[in-house]
Amino acid sequence: MIHVEALSYRYPRATVDAVRGISFSVGKGEVFGFLGPSGAGKSTTQKILMGSLAGYRGSAVTGGVEAGRADGSFRASIGVAFEFPCFYQKLTGMENLLLFSSLYPGPKDEPRALLDRLGLGEAADRRVGEYSKGMKMRLNLARALIHRPRMLFLDEPTSGLDPANARTVRELVLERAASGAAVFLTTHDMAAADALCDRVAFLVDGCIAACEAPAALKRRYGRQAVVVEHATPVGTPGGMPAAAPVEFPLAGLADNPAFLAELRKPGLVGVHTLDATLDRIFLELTGKELA
Repeated sequence: MIHVEALSYRYPRATVDAVRGISFSVGKGEVFGFLGPSGAGKSTTQKILMGSLAGYRGSAVTGGVEAGRADGSFRASIGVAFEFPCFYQKLTGMENLLLFSSLYPGPKDEPRALLDRLGLGEAADRRVGEYSKGMKMRLNLARALIHRPRMLFLDEPTSGLDPANARTVRELVLERAASGAAVFLTTHDMAAADALCDRVAFLVDGCIAACEAPAALKRRYGRQAVVVEHATPVGTPGGMPAAAPVEFPLAGLADNPAFLAELRKPGLVGVHTLDATLDRIFLELTGKELA
């Protein structure tokens, strides 16, 4: 549903491109994570795809429409939730949602049910000016989803949320993807990217440094080995540390007698691979710590 080919963009008076010849696609029902440090070009790319930034080079087709030719019909087909939501502060949550819903044609979600799902049912008739940041973030997602868009652009959708509400948001995003929506997600939350995304792209200085499924990336940047861990035997004199984990290469593991012997020892508590985390991959590819 999103096809980008050799996309570049340079801001007026800038000396270098903010986005440098990137290419990628996002399919129907796919959650695509766009990750990278501040200033890497994520917001620029997102604005182009939403039809908000013209003058780019290359091609950016969203929902069959070249982004530079986006019209009202195109904008009605997308849902957008920015990290810093803007609402009418003197209107209630329900009034805000009904107002924005009225701007879109076609079928809509039932507002009360959507607010209830996001834990805002009891606050639906309170002014948004009284909402916390987390409540505004959830209302922001409701606004993006209310008109059942074919494409979703989400920027830090779990920012400021407690674990329970963050899980609800992730569930809703995955449900919309399962119904066929294409989801373009920008975030610094590597745990959210890992849980949500079918594929992630790391953007570094306007270029895509890696683009793959999270599991494949974690294997590629990890070590091809497993670790076997045992607990400290019961009755060991106080203060003795647990037995050190033992590492074995994945190659030939099934026929490795030392590995099989380690599995038979008492007190086995875990066997796990040494995949990298997305946090570590982020640091390796960008050279920057997560904010």
